[in-house]
Amino acid sequence: MGGDIRKREKVEKATEFVERMKKVHEEARAALKKAQEDMKKQADKGRKETEDWKKGDRVLLSTKDLVFKERPTRKLVDRYVGPYTIKEVVFTNMVKLWLPTLMRIYLVVNISQIV
Repeated sequence: MGGDIRKREKVEKATEFVERMKKVHEEARAALKKAQEDMKKQADKGRKETEDWKKGDRVLLSTKDLVFKERPTRKLVDRYVGPYTIKEVVFTNMVKLWLPTLMRIYLVVNISQIV
């Protein structure tokens, strides 16, 4: 009979451990879900609705990432150059522009670079 009590006690402790682990797992899952929602909320603050660009639209190109050799200081460069015509919409966030060959940049730009 002594052996049965020990086994029963071990089984009870094991089931208690399993129940405790299930509870901890559920709490962790809820905390991760809340953290994910909070991160999404913060990330969405900086996002804005994008315009639907189509072929033939005329847009201005940001000079933020462009290098101009004739203007050594950023202060003297215009914020936007153009207007340039959209040649085609590559993706929802990428457009191909008609650019002068003197610009020597890739024709496909992200919509964050155009206005």
